[in-house]
Amino acid sequence: MVADRTLVPLSETVTVRQTVGYAVQSGLEDADSLEVHLVVALPYDAEVPEGKQQVEEAKQLLSKARRWVTEDAGSADVTVETAVLGTERYLFGPRDYADIFEEYTDDHDLDRVVLDPEYHPGVTSSILQPLEHELESAGIPYDEAAVERPARHERLVGEGTERFDRYFALFWISFGFYLVLGDPTYWFDLVTGVAVAGIVSFSLANVTFSFPLHRIGSPVRTIRFAFYVPYLIWEIVKANVAISFVILRPSMPIEPVVTRVNARVRSGLPLLALANSITLTPGTLTVRANDQRLIVHTLIPSAREDLFDGALERAVRFVFHGRTSARIPSPRERGDAEIVGGDEL
Repeated sequence: MVADRTLVPLSETVTVRQTVGYAVQSGLEDADSLEVHLVVALPYDAEVPEGKQQVEEAKQLLSKARRWVTEDAGSADVTVETAVLGTERYLFGPRDYADIFEEYTDDHDLDRVVLDPEYHPGVTSSILQPLEHELESAGIPYDEAAVERPARHERLVGEGTERFDRYFALFWISFGFYLVLGDPTYWFDLVTGVAVAGIVSFSLANVTFSFPLHRIGSPVRTIRFAFYVPYLIWEIVKANVAISFVILRPSMPIEPVVTRVNARVRSGLPLLALANSITLTPGTLTVRANDQRLIVHTLIPSAREDLFDGALERAVRFVFHGRTSARIPSPRERGDAEIVGGDEL
């Protein structure tokens, strides 16, 4: 008896139902039986608050997908297995997803992977094409489901409102930052601040926000950002004092090293905020930000220790996800921080 063994990664998309149907139909075309492995790969591990919610949502999606397989298979010989992947690790980008799919296919001796053309596992941008490239590099046969993508008219209806939300959020962020650097009691700074914020919002709103903004969520984030600014200023002042003491000492006790930190923030604006906050703090400089991996140059030990303690990381998580999400272990406690070399790198 010829059996087809298929892995189907799932995410909440407009084509997930059709993708499951395609996997069943194509698998039974040239095989007497079908073994379908439905998996949801999580972008967060189970330790962070949003990871727990993701696990529950993943289980609900897997339950629905199991019913879909049963409906589409009819009387055919089909076995269904489900799994939630990534609960014990943090998936950063396409390579991490390809690695976890490769491990699963090897462990279960699967023949192919069927990909949803709208596959979007909770990251800020589409990873389908780079994921296919990584699967091809790993030698894993994959098949992009040939499904019809329904027109999403509701997206067109809300496009104007979402665009306004982006402009509104970026305007107030830019205006607030401008006033922090200037004098909010001086009329000229108020006028020029409005002008600069308007130019920034209309020029950069569509490229700054890589995720949809909600009417309620955006103002709340703006308020949390207002609390974050004085905290960041305080961190900058403390770092300036520490660097000044080092410079004034004749021995100049500096220890420049390059570090790697796997930050628990998603790519896009949250990662940009963290990387820039690190750079604004004297003694640390973000050299590279790729997915959630930060390469940071630190000048003195105290700056490196502060980075590994993750105070800025938790503050950024507070801005974008709330107080509960800020209560996570530090990069040092998670094993997500390491020294990778000195200045020669």
